Amino acid sequence: MNKFSRISICLFLFFGLSMAYSQDSVLDELNEIAIIDQKVMMPMRDGVRLATDIYRPKGNQKVPIIFSRTPYNFNSWGDGEQRTRTAARALEAVKRGYAYVVQNERGRYFSEGEWDILGVPLTDGYDAFSWMTDQNWSNGKIGLLGCSSTAEWQMAVAALDHPSLGAMVPQAFGAGVGRVGDFYEQGNWYRGGAEQMLFFAWLYGVEHDKFKPRIPAGATQEDLIRISRFYDLAPENPSVDMSEALRHLPIQDFTKNIAGKKEIFDKMVRRKPNDKAWFEGGLYHDDMEINIPGFWFASWYDVSISPNLALYNHVRKTAKDASVRDNQYLVIAPTLHCAYTRATENTIVGERSVGDARLNYEEQIYAWFDLWLKGETNNFKEEIPKVQYYTMGINKWNSSDTWPPEKAQMTTYYLHSGGKANSLYGDGQLSPDMPGDAASDTFVYDPMNPVPSYGGNVCCTGNAVRGGAFDQQGMETRNDILVYTSDILDKGIEVSGFIESTLYLSSDVKDTDLTIKLIDVYPDGRAYNLDETIQRVRYREGYDKEVFMESGNVYRVDLTPMSTSNYFEKGHRIRIEVSSSNFPRFARNLNTGGNNFDEKEGVVATNTIHHSREYPSQISLPVISD
Repeated sequence: MNKFSRISICLFLFFGLSMAYSQDSVLDELNEIAIIDQKVMMPMRDGVRLATDIYRPKGNQKVPIIFSRTPYNFNSWGDGEQRTRTAARALEAVKRGYAYVVQNERGRYFSEGEWDILGVPLTDGYDAFSWMTDQNWSNGKIGLLGCSSTAEWQMAVAALDHPSLGAMVPQAFGAGVGRVGDFYEQGNWYRGGAEQMLFFAWLYGVEHDKFKPRIPAGATQEDLIRISRFYDLAPENPSVDMSEALRHLPIQDFTKNIAGKKEIFDKMVRRKPNDKAWFEGGLYHDDMEINIPGFWFASWYDVSISPNLALYNHVRKTAKDASVRDNQYLVIAPTLHCAYTRATENTIVGERSVGDARLNYEEQIYAWFDLWLKGETNNFKEEIPKVQYYTMGINKWNSSDTWPPEKAQMTTYYLHSGGKANSLYGDGQLSPDMPGDAASDTFVYDPMNPVPSYGGNVCCTGNAVRGGAFDQQGMETRNDILVYTSDILDKGIEVSGFIESTLYLSSDVKDTDLTIKLIDVYPDGRAYNLDETIQRVRYREGYDKEVFMESGNVYRVDLTPMSTSNYFEKGHRIRIEVSSSNFPRFARNLNTGGNNFDEKEGVVATNTIHHSREYPSQISLPVISD
């Protein structure tokens, strides 16, 4: 069993190295082997200086650089998991012959300037690359590494094509994806034109106030190191019950209602999915060319799994250099957001066990960097598949040369019922047979009593939503959820890839949402959610225009694709839920046809899903046959 493909039993947690070491022991070991240069104020082209810590091997050798830029606190003084994690990453990098450089985005902590979420100049990244390249300890090669907000900026800056940027490892990077193909998420702010409320909660927790203490311009490195021991500049906002706070209407007053900072939120909450402002900041859009090798990490229960996978495919297809197109690799883990290395021998995601999901992430990542930043000859490309993906249900790592796997064949299941698919106790069916005569199911959607989010592909919402797989049976007793279930499977099937769905809708309101959820039903009735999506109906014809409904008409609605890899065992059933809300995972549509963000009162909608030969509502699954 080779060192790249085996499961690492003594896994060094890439994000959780702090579990193995105390902060003091890590810093003590770093001091023995590293030159540590903290609070280096790296100048940008406009004169703004960004606070940077540098850890590099002792001696005079020139070394490659692993660079992380982050909005989060990495001050090494005092307690804190993030700080210990930073020191542990630096220690591992230095041991392996790299310099580790970590920097705060402009306007964050000791960095100068004003912060705007992914709106800071792209030139900051380019200027940082140039500065590092010019250091006498640099070999001129830089690799990018980070998860979530430490990864999201990587793609847009990579598209600037700096000559020193040799490779990147973006992990859980979805909030940096603006538009890719059919996805107009604009940094996870939207899904299908409906607001994802995770950033409402996230901004409250992380944003610094405009009246925060500021270090005087021109402070010396010596002064900054001394000050950082006493003044951490880390805000600690009062605790908020997000399960209650996210219910506030109008949603534009969310931060005002909880006494949070408003400026950035106020701008974003008013932007429509195709607003030009989304294209002026730090988001990556698919007209920007990435032409460096990438080792991408995603996870099945992350908020942006489908656009993440779409971006991976986009780069494999569009990079101008054929060798770069061929050097894009992907890992898809069965975990929550940024929780790759928290997998154990019995990994529980929500309530569902997905087995031993461990992988030797660190060995693979450093083999990747050794290849591109040191020029070492190793077996990475021979031993590591283009795509490593974990299949839940059979609970094993699989591999493929493409995503979806080439063997996946789209298999369509149609919605059927006798007109009473409401709830788990209704007569909704999923069948490969085309429906016949006209049939439909009707439910009432009241935005003041939305379907609660229960588990799912989410992060960062505080106590409002727990991510992962949870038994949906209790939810499915609601009459505003249509439930369609297949026959009992007489043999197991693997579903791996993008899941496409089309629903035919009529309504008595101008605008509403459609939601869908894919579920694995166990023989004992447990119903575990796999993925979910939503579509705001006014955007069914594109995000550059709003087209409202008229009563009596039937409209085709194609929902944004879902994604999973799940083995439905023999004796299980495949199920989908259809409704018009999944709150507070997504903001409620108030059904008025108005702005939604500035409205306090909703309209009750009577929504009908049609399924007939003329209106074949359906879901298409990528099935891999044995």
